[in-house]
Amino acid sequence: MARIGFIGLGNMGGGMAANLAKAGHEVRAFDLSEDALSKARQSGCTPVGSASEAVAGAEFVVTMLPAGKHVDAVYGGEVFDAVPKDALLIDCSTIDVATAKAVGAAAAAKGLAMVDAPVSGGIAAANGGTLTFMVGGSDADFARAETVLAKMGKAVIHAGAIGAGQAAKIANNMLLGATMIATCEAFLLAKKLGLDPQTFFDISSKASGQSWSMTSYCPLPGVGPQTPADNGYQGGFATALMLKDLKLAVEAASGANASVPMGANAMALYQAFQNAGNGGLDFSAIIRMLGE
Repeated sequence: MARIGFIGLGNMGGGMAANLAKAGHEVRAFDLSEDALSKARQSGCTPVGSASEAVAGAEFVVTMLPAGKHVDAVYGGEVFDAVPKDALLIDCSTIDVATAKAVGAAAAAKGLAMVDAPVSGGIAAANGGTLTFMVGGSDADFARAETVLAKMGKAVIHAGAIGAGQAAKIANNMLLGATMIATCEAFLLAKKLGLDPQTFFDISSKASGQSWSMTSYCPLPGVGPQTPADNGYQGGFATALMLKDLKLAVEAASGANASVPMGANAMALYQAFQNAGNGGLDFSAIIRMLGE
């Protein structure tokens, strides 16, 4: 089993680190939150006092941080100078493509191997070890990263060179955000037209309107499989995180001269929903605003 330095034990990182420890790896974990460190200890990790201490002697480093500025600061400020030269750096944060490429280039300049490996699946998948990883990096680095990522997920997919993982993640989540809004609108329209929601679900989930947002993550309580809608829109994937990903996608589209009107409109709607104080609710709760 490997020695792994894990940095970032939030809602996603805590479950991911726990699954690595459960798989038998020696996980030295760091977070600024004492509560997160306490939970990490209970799950079999060894809490440490700094990022540099977490990565000292590590064979792999896994980071799960809020934004690009944090990734840049942690790697440039602590990890690069403390980690062994033969370690593999794996950043699972969702950040902008430009920062992912820049940090990867900085790692290469110091003779360090690195991949970007953002995730899809949410908190439940992080806790259950069923995440999907989209990995950017060389073939050799991907093969090494896969041995660790497979202990935290159900699928580990090589997206291309470093930065490609982030590109895949933000494009995927832009599609998810726009599709969820369309799904909410369709349910609301069907109801206004006199259709029973369950009946509409039974029809559309087997017809051309079928989507993951409908069949696996229905925004209406009591319809389809259990989702955050059945729990008052608590848990799941927070609106604030969906908005973050949509902003990353729209920003990337601007830099690539790509037209994303649906993505931009979805971003504006989720911004309005968050501005109304709903940032902590699951992103499917936007059906409430659309129905008003």
